[in-house]
Amino acid sequence: MLKQVIVVRTDLKLGKGKLAAQVAHASLESYLRTPQRDQKAWLEESQKKVVLKVKSEHDLVIIFDKAKRAGLPATLVRDAGLTQIPFGTRTAVGIGPARADEIDVITGDLSLL
Repeated sequence: MLKQVIVVRTDLKLGKGKLAAQVAHASLESYLRTPQRDQKAWLEESQKKVVLKVKSEHDLVIIFDKAKRAGLPATLVRDAGLTQIPFGTRTAVGIGPARADEIDVITGDLSLL
């Protein structure tokens, strides 16, 4: 089974709308980095997505680095700075879609948002 995981920072105290936008950016950008065969398979499955949390930018970057080293499609979202937070603030990481067991090695210890 394929899934996608989005990891967001809780220390930023983003409003609900801003948080939803960051999750959407991470989901779409990570999907676009996914091999086409996996994109297609994920769309034909349930398009499983899970949103998890970390407490800091440092923790977010560690998750992103682990995903990239594992060869998973991943993106690190940086905000445009137009509303609540400064330009370039790292807000979220998208991983996958990819095999669930491969993502779980990296994110399995994180809590649900």
